[in-house]
Amino acid sequence: MTEIFPGVKEIYSKYLSVPSTSEVDGQGATYRWHVLDNQEELAQRGITPVGTLVCVHGNPTWSYLWRSLFNHVADHHLAWRIVAVDQLDMGFSERTGKFRRLADRVNDLGDLIDTLDLGDGITTVGHDWGGVISLGWATAHQERLERVVLTNTAIHPAGFQLPSALKLASHPAVHSWGTKTTRAFLQVTHSLAQPALAPEVRKAFMAPYTSAEKRDGVANFVADIPFDPQHPSRAALDGISEAVRSLTVPALMLWGPGDPVFSDRYLRDLMGRLPQAQVHRFEGASHLVGEDRDIASPIFRWLDSQPEAAGSSRVQGSGEYRPMLAEMDSRQTDQGTAVVDIHPPRSLSWAELGARVNALAAGLQQIGVKAGDRVNLLVPPGIELTSLIYACLRLGAVIVVADAGLGTKGLGRAIKGAGPSFLVGIDRALAGARMLGWPGTRIAAGNLSAAKRKVLGVAHTLDELLEAGRRIPADAPNFAPADPDADAAVLFTSGSTGPAKGVVYTHRQLAAMRDTLSETYNLKAGSALVAGFAPFALLGPALGATSVTPDMDVTAPRTLTASALADAAVAVNATTVFASPAALANVLATKGELNTAQRKTLAGVELMLSAGAPIAEPLLAQVQELVPNAKVHTPYGMTEALPVTDIDLDGIRAAGHGNGVCVGTAVAGATVAIAPIDELGVAGDQPQYTPNATGEILVRAAHVKDRYDRLWITEQASSSIPGWHRTGDVGHLDDEGLLWVEGRLGHVLSTPSGAITPVAAEHAAQSVIGAGRAALVGVGPAGTQAAVVVMETVPAARKAGPASSELASKVRAAVASTGTDVAAVLVLPTLPTDIRHNSKIDRAALAQWASATLAGGRIRTP
Repeated sequence: MTEIFPGVKEIYSKYLSVPSTSEVDGQGATYRWHVLDNQEELAQRGITPVGTLVCVHGNPTWSYLWRSLFNHVADHHLAWRIVAVDQLDMGFSERTGKFRRLADRVNDLGDLIDTLDLGDGITTVGHDWGGVISLGWATAHQERLERVVLTNTAIHPAGFQLPSALKLASHPAVHSWGTKTTRAFLQVTHSLAQPALAPEVRKAFMAPYTSAEKRDGVANFVADIPFDPQHPSRAALDGISEAVRSLTVPALMLWGPGDPVFSDRYLRDLMGRLPQAQVHRFEGASHLVGEDRDIASPIFRWLDSQPEAAGSSRVQGSGEYRPMLAEMDSRQTDQGTAVVDIHPPRSLSWAELGARVNALAAGLQQIGVKAGDRVNLLVPPGIELTSLIYACLRLGAVIVVADAGLGTKGLGRAIKGAGPSFLVGIDRALAGARMLGWPGTRIAAGNLSAAKRKVLGVAHTLDELLEAGRRIPADAPNFAPADPDADAAVLFTSGSTGPAKGVVYTHRQLAAMRDTLSETYNLKAGSALVAGFAPFALLGPALGATSVTPDMDVTAPRTLTASALADAAVAVNATTVFASPAALANVLATKGELNTAQRKTLAGVELMLSAGAPIAEPLLAQVQELVPNAKVHTPYGMTEALPVTDIDLDGIRAAGHGNGVCVGTAVAGATVAIAPIDELGVAGDQPQYTPNATGEILVRAAHVKDRYDRLWITEQASSSIPGWHRTGDVGHLDDEGLLWVEGRLGHVLSTPSGAITPVAAEHAAQSVIGAGRAALVGVGPAGTQAAVVVMETVPAARKAGPASSELASKVRAAVASTGTDVAAVLVLPTLPTDIRHNSKIDRAALAQWASATLAGGRIRTP
């Protein structure tokens, strides 16, 4: 079949006459519509449609926007009919010479659907103002509606300013010139694509609009934006936006958060109107999300999916659910120390902590914080953050926690993605919120001058909320118990394998995490915890443990010194210490600073925990010397499931050497299995327990995350095996049932000789004298990749580039012992790592860098 435009078969293009019932046309008007329709192709293949997608473009695109849906159906022989319309005065449909307003366009769509006799079982698909128009038809014909799909659109501007791009386009001095006389509006819209549109695609989008007369509809569309309450189309928009709340059909929203027109605030508004909707935000995508990303695959995967009963894939704990605040509430008169701050020195007893939490909850309640509201907490670990977290849990509000160490860009991306209603922060965070437009009513964690408060847009301070809450009689606040299966927290991953992902936990799942830690490590009331990793400090009150965070930058673990760790231990007479591998490395490097008293306190530690990245046995042995009477454990886990397995130093020594890092056996209440990988490194979909079979590590437990936040596609992939979470890590179970981690699934090399996991080769490279950390990466297409070692040296290399012939020879020989042939050895002064742990090597970045370097390009820093 020939193509009339790139990606559009001639058989799809169809013209038909449609009688108009719109008031703007009067009686007897008939117009010539252009549509793309795959009905004839389906008939030729003998396929009976299972349903119909009616796709509605916005301004200034046309039905060409939906070509990927047609091609996906054709390529996969799916039984879906697709009708993509060119709205009147747009695309290749007739120019009516009439100013068609929102109500007219909704009516026009109904005329077309009736003329085509599409029947029932219709799924509407909309983009931009086509989203509003499609919803207008959907809300008026719910008996014929099956599902709703929306891409970047807006259903109401209430409370929002008109986006600057549309404000400029609608300005009287610019409107006609920008939207009709010239091609400026089209060119600006096309330029929003990320990455840029191919020249032939850009030409196709421009094809229907080659003259001012053909752009009349483009201009009128802009003029009909009802941003003003008195606008002629405002009543129609108000009616549609309210009627959307009545839709009960499944809905899917696919969004480009980089859209300067319809930003995340419009997504949040739509989510409030369609709470049943599944949502996926494509980080890095913009307004033309269907051009920026593959939306066809997830749309048809979603259409073929069956909604599961709520909670059907969750694993319930064996014990009785006990709320996160239960321990604190049981100690309302306890004068023992609950939480400690190091700088400035400060502590609260259990009774004081409980009173502060309740007062803060009452104050938050007075300003409108309620169950389900998201509250972003940009406050360093300590008493303030602990109080805020438990106050939010008291109200059933959802805490949003993202590391400042993600960097301004990463943090902003996380905050906008989570879409909090309230944002509590220190000065620096509030300044970022103001400059970068982070969402949420702003609450200052400290006192501000009136001028600074105004500049930062601060509505409240924590001191004000505490004071207001304390004025309320103790028995007056109405704190209803939170629904155990309601959202409790959105915690962000480290961003070591791409943009940080929001991980949603329910109250029940947080409580299960607490119970797992308690049972696995005997953490309970009377324990004293030093947490160089924020989540453990925040779980302290729920465990009944006295908690303290050392004097360090928690966003940069390497800032933890031995003295700071010891001082924190002294402050609470610590029994348990948690610190990341990078933090422990610096603690060991600075242990000479310790005085006799500090060493004595560390000798009293009973349990040392470290996780976040693999830890070599020699490093653990040195840690053991620092805490001679402690059990040294290295739990394996992730933000989505913490912890999964556990092993101690003795266990590591007993396991010996193997392919990967031995991380022990499953913790209390957890089960681990393997989904074996094939020769290309693709994991299967059946959990197995066969010894020494390498594959993706699967875990099931009551404390595994509920879902990824607003990442429907990611969540579908991670939970594609019912009841299991796909970790994205690869490894195997040995003959004794111990789990060995061999790397990340995305880092598996696909070579001519089969799939190769990286960890064993990396350990071999690191064993060479003069070697530092190493990463094994693949260069080249899948199935033909060459193995390349990228490494640090001791002392550090002065510049990036190929390793010396001597070092390269030694590394090749060492790695050959694992069965891997190394094509090249490259060195860097420092390997790029994640922010949270300063330990996870960014192998994806290194693979790109190695490929460019070996191709003979200029050697840059990855």
